[in-house]
Amino acid sequence: MTEPKKQAAEKEGWVRVLDSDEVRRAITRIAHEIIERNKGAQSLAVVGVRTRGEHLAERIAKMIEGIENMTIPRGVVDITLYRDDIAHNPEQPLVRGTELPFNVDKKAIILVDDVLFTGRTIRAAIDAIIDYGRPRSVQLAVLCDRGHRELPIRADYVGKNLSSSKQEVVEVCLSESDDEDAVYIRPSRKPKEGA
Repeated sequence: MTEPKKQAAEKEGWVRVLDSDEVRRAITRIAHEIIERNKGAQSLAVVGVRTRGEHLAERIAKMIEGIENMTIPRGVVDITLYRDDIAHNPEQPLVRGTELPFNVDKKAIILVDDVLFTGRTIRAAIDAIIDYGRPRSVQLAVLCDRGHRELPIRADYVGKNLSSSKQEVVEVCLSESDDEDAVYIRPSRKPKEGA
């Protein structure tokens, strides 16, 4: 987010809940927790949910590689065709594709996304992974867990638990796509009258 956007965000009632140092520390902690829980990284693969989950997955994989001195298989899932609301969307969805360039069988898949909310995105991502094989396990890592689950899904690794209402929006900004690392909570945009 550029400086003018930051100023505009402040005026619109956005509240920053994580800054760049806090994002970095959260990712570092998640990487260490993954290694500890799995007793190393020998059978790990890291898979991000497009788009910001993909960026976070890359950062987590690089951190694990640096600690364990080994290469970690990585991939990305596109949940577009697995969404349970696809039939209700009048627009043609943009499908960017799933890329899992490794055998998922018997792997401990670390599925990474930016925000865990209702659980529907994660359910769709798990369905996408299962179409490629039978992993030993799927563990979930998220930068933020904001609650309000509609499905029985929980994260194994959480950067920060947030208190937010359903009417608020959690906005994750990452330098790969947004020019900064930060997490904001903002009021939802209400449609203009007549819109």
